[in-house]
Amino acid sequence: LLLFRSFQLRCRKEGKTIAEVIGCHTVDSWNEQLQLANASKKLVVVDFTASWCGPCRLITPVLVELAKKLPQVIFLKVDVDELKTVAQDWAIEAMPTLIFLKEGTIVDKIVGARKDELYQKIALHSSDSVQTA
Repeated sequence: LLLFRSFQLRCRKEGKTIAEVIGCHTVDSWNEQLQLANASKKLVVVDFTASWCGPCRLITPVLVELAKKLPQVIFLKVDVDELKTVAQDWAIEAMPTLIFLKEGTIVDKIVGARKDELYQKIALHSSDSVQTA
């Protein structure tokens, strides 16, 4: 962990982007991250999840790995129990729900932990292909 933190600090100093799944834990942080993501003009993948959800636990490591491999895609994570109003605003009825956005517009949606479909949607909506190995 210490080595990883050292690497993170070094990369930040060098101006490199460290891609990760960004957890939004307050409505304000959600609004801020969503605004920044939409302004970036990158593909945004929002993972609406819950800590008690088995399928969510299956897809989370896949999203983390994709975030590392694809810094040109922004990954946001919202716990529906933590941010109930956000989940209601986005009409989330089942978890996991993955919403794909471009410049603030919903371009796709996946309900369920569908790894193959996730790869396809990212390849379809981003300018880069996804390696599944």
